[in-house]
Amino acid sequence: MQVSPGACAPLNVVMLGPPGAGKGTQAERLARRRRLPKISTGDILREAVQAGTELGIAAKLTMEAGNLVSDDVMVGVVEERLGREDARCGFVLDGFPRTVVQATALDRMMDGRGSLVVLDMVVPEEVLVRRLAGRRICARCGANATPESQEACGRCGGPYVMRVDDGVEIVRERLKIYHRQSMPLVDYYSARPTFRAIDGNQPPEVVMAAVDSALAPLGKGAPL
Repeated sequence: MQVSPGACAPLNVVMLGPPGAGKGTQAERLARRRRLPKISTGDILREAVQAGTELGIAAKLTMEAGNLVSDDVMVGVVEERLGREDARCGFVLDGFPRTVVQATALDRMMDGRGSLVVLDMVVPEEVLVRRLAGRRICARCGANATPESQEACGRCGGPYVMRVDDGVEIVRERLKIYHRQSMPLVDYYSARPTFRAIDGNQPPEVVMAAVDSALAPLGKGAPL
């Protein structure tokens, strides 16, 4: 299903970056400030895991092994989500695309929806390992703990636990997979005038300002 942007000036953003780069946090903040839906394939897959669906069971085994869910499944999930009314004037995508195959499919989905802005979060690998090995998520809703989080989730009140797929060895394997399968996306997108690299090895507020600065010359989306 294709959604017409109508009279709005759409802001369609993809947040790229390895696990632990902070793209989820920045995607959520950007979506809130620009009044756009934040579409996280990780959230969609975790919902399926919690619901115990066939897709959820398969995704759980794949993610626990440190691997990525197949292209065809992810393309179908995202295409359905972008067809909803709340994405008519744009979106912020977190976790998609991860491969050039997915990026090519997203380009097809963008027909008639305006341009695609790609923000690549860049963080040194050893920083990523430290971040991921200490990361906690809510056992109930899957939300990531933030630096200011206490023992209970601010969204649903559930307890924070270590992620099953955030052990040091699994973290390193996930980063290897990312570099092998997803880094070609930088080559795919980098020649586009709407591609921006963001230094993610800074405090979240500084990264947020860098995201806003990167978007400002493009003149896209609703005011902050």
